[in-house]
Amino acid sequence: IFLRNNGTMMRSMVSSTASSVVGTGASSFMSKLALPSLSFFSWRKPSDNSSRSMATAASATFEFKAFKGYRLDKIPENKTVATADELKAMFRQMLTMRKMEIAADILYKATQIRGFCHLYDGQEAVLIGIEAACTKEDPIITSYRQHCHALSRGSTVLGVLAELTGRASGVQAGKGGSMHMYQSKNQYYGGQGIVGAQTPLGAGFAFALKYKNKPNVSITMFGDGAANQGQLYEAINMAQLWHLPCVFVCENNRYGMGTSAQRASGSGIDFYERGSFIPGLKIDGMDALAVREGMKFAKEFALSNGPIYVEMDTYRYHGHSMSDPGITYRSREEINDIRNSRDPIDRIKGRLLEQGWMTLEDVKIIEKEVKKIVDDASKQAVTDPAPDPKEVFTHVYTEPVPTRGTTAYNGFKP
Repeated sequence: IFLRNNGTMMRSMVSSTASSVVGTGASSFMSKLALPSLSFFSWRKPSDNSSRSMATAASATFEFKAFKGYRLDKIPENKTVATADELKAMFRQMLTMRKMEIAADILYKATQIRGFCHLYDGQEAVLIGIEAACTKEDPIITSYRQHCHALSRGSTVLGVLAELTGRASGVQAGKGGSMHMYQSKNQYYGGQGIVGAQTPLGAGFAFALKYKNKPNVSITMFGDGAANQGQLYEAINMAQLWHLPCVFVCENNRYGMGTSAQRASGSGIDFYERGSFIPGLKIDGMDALAVREGMKFAKEFALSNGPIYVEMDTYRYHGHSMSDPGITYRSREEINDIRNSRDPIDRIKGRLLEQGWMTLEDVKIIEKEVKKIVDDASKQAVTDPAPDPKEVFTHVYTEPVPTRGTTAYNGFKP
């Protein structure tokens, strides 16, 4: 990628075939769907009088796109300090998510997954940044695009893929499917199949946290399509009245199904201002470090002041769901441009390489390790047994409530 000549560094443009350095799936086909070239980042040589080399530095300062604030007296700085271990963990986690989602794509096209299936590839930095800023005691609730949320909150790649294929080894024993994964022990309250339905529930979690004097916030996630739902604004209104510690997170991936935000939003595309009477913060949702710092600020604000509306400027590579090719309302050129300029995994990897914290050989080793995990899980997800038919009668909520009627035949009680 780079050529050395008399102590200077010259960048060589990475060819389109070089994108195979970062595989994105569980087969050679997946790798052809891979991440974009790495040509957007630069390398700089340490000065001879530097007190420490970048290869051995414990931490470094990184800048990112500036935040935008609404009704806020201050906003976070657009820079942060991160360590090599932090960036390596982010890289591995996002790569696992990416490969897992591409594996789901392959399984779906092989008819091993049925029904609805909404993939998260492209948006990984949002979730990784949120998890880096919060704890497992901060409840998360989101929409149906939620495979990676289940993974980040305690499931495994096998647990997610087996759930998609309806196997007993799935995170919900094969009974929840793509849209309904759940990890209550880690405060993950699942995906919701109804657009926007999770937002009042998220406000309810915030009410519970305040009622119990917990030092946590409710992370209530929804998409730009759901941002037009009336129930969201009812939830925002109640959260403001009671000063609830709720962070309303809009994952603006620019398209609600096949309709662009520009065509669907009467207030314009700055969703962070749509809370009207609650403050807002806009974050580059394709940069995990920007998300981390923005969410640290949002959590602190919500604990002290009440609700805040956070917009994550992000992008999905797949269509809305597997039934959507994703190129009838946007061009391939648009998708490739985002891949080449803003890909969240490439961005973190570029920083690791730039600092000398990883080499391309290190990258390949991690890729192989992650690929093996996903490959093995993909195979097991189609061979593990289906749930026992008796399971249809388990995990069913019942409550014996007497029915009062008017006659002896319909439950009359004197």
